[in-house]
Amino acid sequence: MEDTPGVGHNSVPGGIAADRLKSLVERIERLSEDKAGIAADIKDVFAEAKGNGFDVKTLRKILARRKMDAADREKQDNLLDIYERTLGIYG
Repeated sequence: MEDTPGVGHNSVPGGIAADRLKSLVERIERLSEDKAGIAADIKDVFAEAKGNGFDVKTLRKILARRKMDAADREKQDNLLDIYERTLGIYG
């Protein structure tokens, strides 16, 4: 007999391993709660930055750019420069 994912000794009709399913759902719920807590903490840090006179929109751009590798960042900078020149944003 082949091993079927989700099928175990504590199966319910349809072949779903109830204990394993419950465990997975509970882990997802806990992680979702952690994620919501972290999102709230990040929001608080942005509020603190704003309260200290920093521009939050610019901070978000900095964070996004820091995630990029140097080549992608350079490519984006070059394209932005080309588009801005094409549109006459630079005198």
